[in-house]
Amino acid sequence: MPEDRVKRSLRAILSADVAGYSRLMGQDEVATVRTIESLRKVFSDLVEEFAGRVVDTPGDNILAEFSSAVDAVQCAIEIQGRIAEFNETLSPDRRMIFRIGINIGDIIVEGERIYGEGVNIAARIESLAAPGGISISSGVHEQIKQKLALACEDQGIHEVKNISEPIHVFRVHLQPDAMPAPQKPIKHGSRKWIGAAAALLFLALAAGGLYLLKGIPSYPDHAVTGENQESEKPAIAVLPFTNLGTGDQDDYFIDGMTNDIITDLSRFKELMVIASNTMFTFKGKPVRTQALHEDLSVRYILEGSVQKSGDRVRINVQLIDGAGGHHLWAERYDRKLEDVFAVQDDLVQTIVGRMTAQISESERQRVSRKDVKNMQAYDYLLRGLQYYRHWTPEDMRQARQMFQRAIEIDPRYSAVYTAVADTYLWEYLYGTMFPDQTLELVDHFARRALALDDDQPGAHSLVGYVFFRRGDFDAAMGELLRAYELNPNDALTHHRIAAVSLYSGKFKEAARWQESSERLDPWQPAGRVMILGMAYYLDERYQDAVSALKRSIAGDPDYVGSYIVLAAIYSRMGRREDAGRAAKRVLDLDPFFDVAYYGSAFKNGSDRNKIQEDLRKAGLP
Repeated sequence: MPEDRVKRSLRAILSADVAGYSRLMGQDEVATVRTIESLRKVFSDLVEEFAGRVVDTPGDNILAEFSSAVDAVQCAIEIQGRIAEFNETLSPDRRMIFRIGINIGDIIVEGERIYGEGVNIAARIESLAAPGGISISSGVHEQIKQKLALACEDQGIHEVKNISEPIHVFRVHLQPDAMPAPQKPIKHGSRKWIGAAAALLFLALAAGGLYLLKGIPSYPDHAVTGENQESEKPAIAVLPFTNLGTGDQDDYFIDGMTNDIITDLSRFKELMVIASNTMFTFKGKPVRTQALHEDLSVRYILEGSVQKSGDRVRINVQLIDGAGGHHLWAERYDRKLEDVFAVQDDLVQTIVGRMTAQISESERQRVSRKDVKNMQAYDYLLRGLQYYRHWTPEDMRQARQMFQRAIEIDPRYSAVYTAVADTYLWEYLYGTMFPDQTLELVDHFARRALALDDDQPGAHSLVGYVFFRRGDFDAAMGELLRAYELNPNDALTHHRIAAVSLYSGKFKEAARWQESSERLDPWQPAGRVMILGMAYYLDERYQDAVSALKRSIAGDPDYVGSYIVLAAIYSRMGRREDAGRAAKRVLDLDPFFDVAYYGSAFKNGSDRNKIQEDLRKAGLP
């Protein structure tokens, strides 16, 4: 055999790098280098334990090879677990989160180094992984699917830079039962504060209600649009339960029960559940089930009543076929108040069984209530939520007092910490406290919730928002997608993912996520609908953008953000008179508006420049 013949080998290649590494280096180079050196030791020890070899560690990248795809994937899972433990010792803004990609392919071996397309593909797959997550090629998936008890989600087929053929990628779920429904593979006061209308976009991202009573990374290439979701999943609307008591003093409890049931149902990926934000608009109003079926495009409607008396509660529920109006199932529960959690679990499991037979026992157990241990703590949580929904500074303080009492009774009640974090988010958004300190409080309490129960989708969503405000879009998306995976029907999470996608320059993805948010919650605040209009505008779907913004204005004629984007769109379309009218409305609503401050949230300067150019053409200063 010739001595200069190229040596080749079929190997499993693991490529890893740090999400947000540039930000960490910019904040503190020395601390970042020390941290990554510590984590390189973690990588090296585990790679050796799983019979692999670390090939290279340039910058924040780590490259390793294995003779077995099974060993490579098992090693990656262990690495992500060890890194998560290590990160708990660091302050939130110094945590180092890795993406990992694994490919199996032919490589060229030269001494201790490896080269070739197999290595390049591993690096491309790693770039498609969510922060804290693991993605693998279809070849690796074939090797492990019968050998490891793991859930893998199809991420679709991707065309990537410098690779001749599209690559088919799968995401490894660190918790097998948390996988979302499979998708078909696809291709892919002062002037500064008042006038800086970019703040309106941040408000749109964060606002929308408190999604917390129930509750690993997932990064779908797109969200399913409303009509597609409806055609594939059974859909249900839960009407606010009626209070049959003698007064309204128990409304907080009954509204909380209704919200719990909606949230519990929402966590089943096999269902499509209309959001409580929309459903509570029907509270106290006569509703025809067939009209509800037509307006919301749902087949199933749940209605009920509650009578609370002393330490007992009587609950009547009916599951109705929306099209025909007939009852599919009805039940009456007459129990002690302390049994209300078991009643809710039984009610949810029965409804799910009536709607679909495609849900595994493990999925049912995942959704069952786990963190509620004390009825009195739960009661204080619901009382706090009632204050929270009034959205005033005094009510926020009252809400926190209720939540604090719940924590004193049960310090390990994770949902309460999420609720506290949400009150501080409100304070942050409306400027009632110092912003930096308030954002730290949001992060602190959300992470306290996750330390007690990592299955809190609301807490993950809040941590994602904090990352976003700190400029780490990758980490923000990772947390938001964890929230999505834990509660795939949460319209607010869909909206927030849409907003982060928008600011990242992924306009089609932003539109699809916001479309799915509106399918789940048709009663969207104007700020959310404005996000859809902005996504259409930047994707050059100008007429769709105009239609979306007209809906936003119809919902809230005094929301200035809609007119700002509309002025830019009309300017781009050459409709000068319409652009001028929209611009005048902007200045009527915000006399201090300044184009120079608008769009600062966008990651790409070209997107910000386009908006500012069109706004100036519309006549805005």
